[in-house]
Amino acid sequence: MTNIVIPLLYSETKGDTLNNMCMSDIDFHYLTQLVFSQSGIVLGESKRDMLYARVMKRIRYLKINGFSAYCQLLQDGYSGELNEFINAITTNLTGFFRERYHFDFLQQVALPDFKRNNPDKKLRIWSAGCSTGQEAYSIAMTIENQLRYWDAKILATDLDSKVLSHATAGYYDDLAGIAIDYRLQYCPDMNNSHQYVMSEKVRQLIAFKQLNLLAKWPMKGQFDAIFCRNVFIYFNEETTKKLVQRFYSLLKPGGYLFIGHSESLQRFNTHFSLVGQTIYQR
Repeated sequence: MTNIVIPLLYSETKGDTLNNMCMSDIDFHYLTQLVFSQSGIVLGESKRDMLYARVMKRIRYLKINGFSAYCQLLQDGYSGELNEFINAITTNLTGFFRERYHFDFLQQVALPDFKRNNPDKKLRIWSAGCSTGQEAYSIAMTIENQLRYWDAKILATDLDSKVLSHATAGYYDDLAGIAIDYRLQYCPDMNNSHQYVMSEKVRQLIAFKQLNLLAKWPMKGQFDAIFCRNVFIYFNEETTKKLVQRFYSLLKPGGYLFIGHSESLQRFNTHFSLVGQTIYQR
């Protein structure tokens, strides 16, 4: 992980409540450097309003006196707050079968490829930055429908512990994006809170785990495919390049890397080949 020296803060000075609720340049610098050191996410000046709004929710929840006090709380290592802060900053926009062309490619090209080249009928896929789980369940539905009786497993990871709890539970208010035949097979039931429930057939394919992409990765075996979509947009070029190299080493020869619709590897000198819309092959 990149080592960054985070500046010490002066103790909060006395002032009226209005001034305390302003985020000073010192507060902004401290918080953005902390986010970068912990997650690799880069928050420039254009993200100042977003940072203000999300941190303000924590300030109100904790009932503390402003941004300087909150920064001091983080600096002092207040129990669990660093994790809550990172959870608050992480963006978790997702949906079932989002960027559908990736799932069309998975079904029509990648899975037939795996059938030809995996005589052991073993399949491993990683959903990196899985958010609340819709991507992982979309992969699972596609696999279960095509490769039934295979030894297929999906590792789904995210930095945010709260979205992982949501994903593991497998309860959703909205099934937008899921075709009707998949709904009938994989999420026909509702719980007492009138939420749709993912069936055991797809739940058993997925292992949800917390993972910081900048930290050491515990995985030892290689993957047939890695989905890391709309994650690179939060990193600087150096961090993205390192992650791409690490993904390459974890993919089997011929394995696929799926990235977000606004992302590209073209500016990097990689050994990946572009084989589809934001789809690369080792």
